[in-house]
Amino acid sequence: MTPVEWAILAFVLGCAFATALLRDVLASIIAFAAYSLGIAVVWLLLRAPDVGLTEAAVGAGVTTVLFLLTIAKTVRPAGDDLFVDIDVTALGVSGLLVAALATTLSALPAVGSASTPVATSRVTNYYLENAYTETEVENAVTAVLAAYRGFDTLGEAVVVFAALIGLLVVLDRGVLA
Repeated sequence: MTPVEWAILAFVLGCAFATALLRDVLASIIAFAAYSLGIAVVWLLLRAPDVGLTEAAVGAGVTTVLFLLTIAKTVRPAGDDLFVDIDVTALGVSGLLVAALATTLSALPAVGSASTPVATSRVTNYYLENAYTETEVENAVTAVLAAYRGFDTLGEAVVVFAALIGLLVVLDRGVLA
């Protein structure tokens, strides 16, 4: 990993711990929004900009707005403590889960490696060789998303549109009138 990747990883982990441990709900929401932005950068580093943009829009944007609206309509807990008490059992279970998942990391291929199963599969080669002639779209990723997986992309667009409508309803029912 590069120093930038280590820095992003440390930032994401720090934001995750802050989100879980901060007692103040507003500070926790801000930490969660920063976490989502960090994850969006991770997706960019993994060469998945579409997923990164979605994470930034939904995770850091829409979710943060919904959380802020929620705490605006609720009562903040009393107390001066900055952090919540840690449940040692839950922390142990979480640590075991992370350790179990971390054991799978060595089985993953390097990011961008030409020898990954995805890069060498015949499906990938088919799309790269035939995407332009069959769809007349110059970008292979766009051809896959819009032509080959059109119904899947339509379903994703419907979900995002429904989330947007839900957000507008929560923000102000009069916006749609």
